[in-house]
Formats: sequence, C-alpha cells, structure tokens
Amino acid sequence: MRFLGYVLILFSTFVLAQHSTVDTLPPPFATKSVSNFSKVMGWENGRTPKAPKGFKVTKYADGFENPRWLYELPNGDILVAQSNSNYGFFKQIGAWIIGAGKSKNLKHSADVITLLRDSDQDGIPDVRKTFLEHGLNQPFGMLALKDSFYVANTDALMRFPYKRGDSQIAGSGEQMVQLPAGKVNQHWTRNIIAAKDGSKIYVAVGSGTNIAEKGIKKEFMKASILAYDRDRGELKIYASGLRNPVGMDWEPETGNLWTIVNERDGLGNNLVPDYLTSVEKDGFYGWPYSYFGIDDPRVEIKNPEHLQKTIVPDFALQSHTASLGLVFYTGNSFPQKYHGGAFVVQHGSWNRKELSGYKVVFVPFENGKPSGKPEDFLTGFVVNPNEDKVYGRPVCAIMTEEGSLLITDDKTNTIWRISVEY
Repeated sequence: MRFLGYVLILFSTFVLAQHSTVDTLPPPFATKSVSNFSKVMGWENGRTPKAPKGFKVTKYADGFENPRWLYELPNGDILVAQSNSNYGFFKQIGAWIIGAGKSKNLKHSADVITLLRDSDQDGIPDVRKTFLEHGLNQPFGMLALKDSFYVANTDALMRFPYKRGDSQIAGSGEQMVQLPAGKVNQHWTRNIIAAKDGSKIYVAVGSGTNIAEKGIKKEFMKASILAYDRDRGELKIYASGLRNPVGMDWEPETGNLWTIVNERDGLGNNLVPDYLTSVEKDGFYGWPYSYFGIDDPRVEIKNPEHLQKTIVPDFALQSHTASLGLVFYTGNSFPQKYHGGAFVVQHGSWNRKELSGYKVVFVPFENGKPSGKPEDFLTGFVVNPNEDKVYGRPVCAIMTEEGSLLITDDKTNTIWRISVEY
C-alpha cells in the first residue's frame, strides 16, 4: 500500500510538472492558510477585459443580478441564470466582517432566468425579457431537449414544457428528481449536460463542505457527477470523489465527458491545484481523503483501500483559482490553434496570499488529451495584485453558434463577448 502511494505521488508530480503552473506539490501547511478576499472595483470608462491580438472584447449585456450561468437555445437565444448563495442575516454580517462582501454579491438569490435575443445579428442583443421565474431555487444548469426545458435547481431537476423559439415559459414546472442539498450545502451550484442521444442528463454536484468536516453522511451523493436516466426516472452516481465539479463538456475528438473541479482549501497558498479531468464511469477521484493520490492529513481514513482505486486527475491548474467554466472550442471563427482545445474560466482566489485566477485560460488538446500548458486568453481583470483589487470575476463561458465566446462576470453583472476582429 505504501509503495502504491509513492507511485501515485510521483505520477501526480509528473503530471503537475508537465501541465500546471506549479512545478511540484509542496507539503501540506508549507505556507499559512489565509483569507484574502479581493475587492471588486467594477468596469468604468469603457474598460474591458483583454484578449489576444486579433480578438475584440465587447460588452454583450449588463444590468443583471448575479449572472452565473449561460445557455444557448436551439434558435440562438441566450439564457442567463441569475442565482446566488442564500446568505442569512447573520451570515451576511460575518461575510462582511471577514471581507467577503467586497468580493462577492451577498444578496439573496434572484432566482430568475433572462432571455437575450440578437434578432438583427449584430453581436448585441436587442430583445431582453424574463424567460422563467417560477419553480426556481438557485437555478444554474439549463438544457433544452425536444419539447422540454430542464433547469437544475440546487435541490431538484425541474422540467418545463418548451417549444423551439419560445421566449417565455409560464408555470412552475415538474420536479423530475430530487437532488442532494440540505442545510450543509456550501457548493450549491448544479450544472447539467445531456448525453449525445439525450437518454441521460449528467448533474455536477459539489460537496457540502470543504473536507467533509461535518461528517461524511452529510455528503451523500455529493462531490459527484450524477446520471439521471430520463426513461426510468433513476438518479445514480456516475463518478465520485470530485470536490466541486462545475463546468462540464464533451471532448470533441473522443466524445468523452470532461469536467472542471475546485479542490480543497486550508492547506496553504499552493495546495491544492484545481483541475481539468476526463470523467470515468464509476471513477473515484479522491475527495475528501486525498488529492492527486496524496492523503489529506486532516481527514481520517477509515478505508485505506481507497488509494487502490483513486484516479489521478488529467490536468492540474493553479491552486485556489476557483475554476468554474469549461467549454471546448468546436467553432470555426477562431484561429486553428484553438480548435478542439478547452477554455477554462477562473473566478478567482480567496484562500491565497497572492491572487490567482481572475481570467480565462486556454488548454490545447491533441488526441483527446491536454497537450500543453495553460495559456492566458482573457485577462485584465486584476487591477493591482499587491492591493488585491480586481475589476471583475468571470464565471461561465459558452460558445455561440456563430463561434464567439460569451463570458459571465457575476459581481459586476456583466456578460462579455469575445469575437474575431475582422
């Protein structure tokens, strides 16, 4: 067992050296764990994020209330899920005391989905209306399948009647299956993606806590990607040990499912790297017991056999970046180097002395696997890292039918559009 652990450590170190912004993993607590919330300044005087030469960044829409997630309907309309953590009065006070209020929106979740339509195809929506506002409880992932529209609330997968071109949905919908939530629900987002044949809906469910500190029983079916069988109405665990999986997408060459995962806090500035990984059926990825095959010294291991089945993630990112959004580029308008690669949206750190994240990075792929280090793609969010000031915090990315990217910026209530400059 000990030898296997050493092998996993060496292998994970190799992976990190090849594909991460860190060269090796330091020991736990090599540096002090700190709370360092950035101050979001907002975008003024026409300032925008910065993209590489040959691209242009424009404000697609603003004036939302914490826009978290996006979805493009079959007819090209864009949906914006506006949702948030539901902080009670005393939690709001506590958040302001520790500085979280300057970094995130502490308002109650808006629980509304807005529709944006660009009817004249000029890159800016000219129609804006409420698409759905009933039957929602911290809505996040969205999905249109034939005559149905699905929304992943934090506690349930909902279905609403829908026809292509609908600009509004009335009614409270139908609950298809309950999702794990409860009072211990720190990572409340629930993203969804459909199997290619539409038979299953995969649901990304984060852990209720950092490292199961309130008991593993509180984490039942959490820290997992679940599979909902639409015909049978059954919900099963597809893969587990994923602390907080959020963005999901199908890798275009192999057709395999990939996800972005936020790893654990509290072990120091450079632990633990967030990661991008393929998702194996029945795979176990270590949480809460281990990370990259290394045991977390804070977590009691009642079943040491977990090391024998732990899968080391494919691709490590920098620690504490809060990587949330994931989209593989399958369009044609971007230069060839981006085709088939992954865009990863990093919301930004709070558990690190020096800011990390606050940008969108590009990970090149070849033969269905990452083939190089992350490249900065959308930057300019950080004002001054020494003063911990940022202009905004990106969350989600989608590729539109015409090949541009749309990025949500939740704290500033903005959506950015990145397109090729002709």
